[in-house]
Amino acid sequence: MRTLAVIAILLIFGAAKLRFEQRLTEEHRAAYFHGAKLNLDLRQQVGQLGFIAALSGFRALVADVLWIQAHSAWERTEWGRMALLFNTVTALQPRNVMFWDVAGWHMAWNASVAAREDPKQPREALRIKAQREYFQLGRDFYERGIANNPDKYVLHDRLALLLRDKLDDHCGAAKEYDLAAQFKDAPEYEKRFAAYELSYCEGHERDAYERLLALYKIGEHEWLPTLLKRLDYLQQKLNVPPEQRVYIPPEKSP
Repeated sequence: MRTLAVIAILLIFGAAKLRFEQRLTEEHRAAYFHGAKLNLDLRQQVGQLGFIAALSGFRALVADVLWIQAHSAWERTEWGRMALLFNTVTALQPRNVMFWDVAGWHMAWNASVAAREDPKQPREALRIKAQREYFQLGRDFYERGIANNPDKYVLHDRLALLLRDKLDDHCGAAKEYDLAAQFKDAPEYEKRFAAYELSYCEGHERDAYERLLALYKIGEHEWLPTLLKRLDYLQQKLNVPPEQRVYIPPEKSP
């Protein structure tokens, strides 16, 4: 009887534990919290005490300490260590957009510039290769950050900037600006930048022209230099009849 009672208690406890864990998993998924993995890799990165602290519910504290270490690594231009620390910080706090944002920026801008200008590497081809690898590391941070924060526009905006300025991918940049523009709290310029980038995207000239034209018709506050320049370019590329052109540069006016 005692054995049966113990088994019954274990079964009841196990069932209750299983329901609790399932509910916790569902709550984490609802909050997009699927980037933190407390595994052996993390144990090696943060040390025994840090790992125990993270397991004990002090993720934020451990992440903040490692963030300070990452800043120190940046000051010493220890790019590899900085990337490792950023990976750990974002794993601990995947819902902190700022961590993903700054990590991507450091990789794609600061580390990439340092790699391109590395005086210890005489071969230009290898410097360019290292630079592009840091571009991709920055992109990876942004993309993983978006996966963990699909309810935020910020990282779409940052990824668009990287695609535009570093990877010369105007089609990709237009897509990311479009995605950012869908959020209610996104700045108005997201729609404008999406149209600008689309105007550089081969094969999408007609769509870009329609978008720029719609912006132009909103009013003079939208008549920014880039809008007018790209609108004039597309009018010519699409052979829009002169009488249908809404904008003619002063130097081309009769």
